[in-house]
Amino acid sequence: QVQLVESGGGLVQPGGSLRLSCAASGTIDGAVAVAWYRQAPGKQRELVAAITAFGSGVTNYADSVKGRFTIARDNAENTVYLQMNSLKPEDTAVYYCNFVGKRGTSWGQGTQVTVSS
Repeated sequence: QVQLVESGGGLVQPGGSLRLSCAASGTIDGAVAVAWYRQAPGKQRELVAAITAFGSGVTNYADSVKGRFTIARDNAENTVYLQMNSLKPEDTAVYYCNFVGKRGTSWGQGTQVTVSS
């Protein structure tokens, strides 16, 4: 089983930046991909960005964050990052890390991101 711990959320003004971290521990061999999702109040959880666990890492982004967010991984640290720039109020949500492996998936507890002046 894989345990995920997110960190880096907080309150930021519009136009600001945050970097989220997702640290994985446990049985992480067989990893396929790691993704960030977010869920705003009253809305469904949506995919924000994803990166494959093998090779150089193929990335995928939601249209709403392309050009502003960057997902990256550090295999040595078993950590995936989400760099968020030019934040907008509509980016306000709880952000969740999702691990996809050959043995199943795991979710983190979430970290709150609030974009407000």
